[in-house]
Amino acid sequence: MTDLVSPFVEISRADWAALANQTALPLTETEISQIRGLGDFLDLREVSEVYLPLSRLLNLHVAATQRLHAVTNDFLGERATGVPFVIGIAGSVAVGKSTVARLLKELLSRWEGTPRVALVTTDGFLHPNAELQRRDIMHRKGFPESYDRLALLKFVSDIKSGVPVVEAPVYSHLVYDIVDGERIAIESPDVLIVEGLNVLQPPAAGQEVALSDFFDFTIYVDADVENVADWFIGRFEKLRESAFTDPASYFHRYAEMPHADALARANEIWRTINLPNLTENILPTKSRARLVLKKGKQHAVESVLLRKS
Repeated sequence: MTDLVSPFVEISRADWAALANQTALPLTETEISQIRGLGDFLDLREVSEVYLPLSRLLNLHVAATQRLHAVTNDFLGERATGVPFVIGIAGSVAVGKSTVARLLKELLSRWEGTPRVALVTTDGFLHPNAELQRRDIMHRKGFPESYDRLALLKFVSDIKSGVPVVEAPVYSHLVYDIVDGERIAIESPDVLIVEGLNVLQPPAAGQEVALSDFFDFTIYVDADVENVADWFIGRFEKLRESAFTDPASYFHRYAEMPHADALARANEIWRTINLPNLTENILPTKSRARLVLKKGKQHAVESVLLRKS
């Protein structure tokens, strides 16, 4: 990207790390290992140089937004009420956005003014498998049309409106489906992080409001498509040796079939489902983000792109 055509200013890893301003890292190696996703890269240096400055920037945005709400309420003669600060995190399958979301949740909860940080993934708003099959779009799971977008909009709208307790459905990666009757309750957070493939999508056909309209800050986790493909296959192979071995897993069959056949199937899934979703739906939303984390081949962030205005 060049400054002439890009809405972003690109900051090198070294310059971005300097913005941490000698802030002490509040996490231990053990805590970081618990946050790290399967096949992802995350160590003390990565957290200190990339995510600690990011959490400080977000903390400053939260404080500024809280002051703005207070001034607005004072102008309107209304009693000041807390309004949750909502962060949207988008990116491809296997790019590491879930790790980023979990890490920022932990870092932000340690900053003054934001002790209550909640995290919700949009997986819980996927239509149940039975509904996807009824609509004949099971093969497009993860595409925008596979989500209950109205329910997701209402969930975030209620959070933003200050509803004391808002519930979200629960998704199980083990059974690859919504858990019937199970809900997660979000109670008046200072910050809500919403993580998912398509959270930066423009409004759906017939809708005037997009999910991103409720976000105060947006992050896109980016990497070259070839690298993401490698990470997806690598994660598939690790899952085949771990989670897929559970007989209750939806993908248990991949743990039992010959390695070459399983690998061929993983490549087919990437080529026919994840890659089209990335190129058609996810990647085009990168320009809608406030900040882009650009990862290199080894999963480490190499530069940060920050929107100029």
